[in-house]
Amino acid sequence: MSVNFAGKLRLGVNIDHVATVRNARGGEYPDPVRAAKLAEEAGADGITAHLREDRRHITDPDIDRLMDVLDVPLNFEMAATEEMQTIALRHKPHAVCIVPEKREEKTTEGGLEVAREENRLAHFIAPIRDAGCRVSLFVASEQRQIEAAARIGANIVELHAGPYCDLFSEGKFDESQGELERLREMSAYAHSLGLEVHAGHGFTYETVQPVAAFPEVLELNIGHFLIGEAIFRGLTPAIHEMRRLMNEARA
Repeated sequence: MSVNFAGKLRLGVNIDHVATVRNARGGEYPDPVRAAKLAEEAGADGITAHLREDRRHITDPDIDRLMDVLDVPLNFEMAATEEMQTIALRHKPHAVCIVPEKREEKTTEGGLEVAREENRLAHFIAPIRDAGCRVSLFVASEQRQIEAAARIGANIVELHAGPYCDLFSEGKFDESQGELERLREMSAYAHSLGLEVHAGHGFTYETVQPVAAFPEVLELNIGHFLIGEAIFRGLTPAIHEMRRLMNEARA
């Protein structure tokens, strides 16, 4: 299968942690929907929001408002539960990304176990896909997970870049290069199976370019770092710099 170099690498901005700050005090400020619109104006190609079962950051009214006001696609992250399936089918967002979820974790800690739960996930995603949503599975860079994702009819795999980004940030550069090579190989493999390839989790200005250079990767989803960087330079300049680095790597 040939790689399509024509389209630009897309940037999805995750606005979850604007809601985290809001929820720390209660009330309505800062507003994650306002952040989403600002990201859209700054050049984000899509907005990602994770509605967790415990509603620790994004809430149901946030999703309602995002669906109403966004002009770019919404990537709706969620666990594979009956409640979340019902919400996804009610809203029918552009994309639904299925992620693993544990109540005690601070953030998503690993990829979805598709190979072990292939039958359950196949039945779970079928009505979502039939409703017109693009179905993405957040997976580790493992051949068996990617093969299972292709078998059950996912449109997209989002590769978990956390192991690479974390090792790099810890100064373990040799080990990080091994994870980077794994991401490279599995991006190409997923593409060869007909899956659209995205990547996310942990990207910073220092780690984004090597993955942005992979021709098979069509979208990067970045949130926590951009929201943190926005404290120092503003959300629009933070997004502009990430976009610049991505474009430079792709060129």
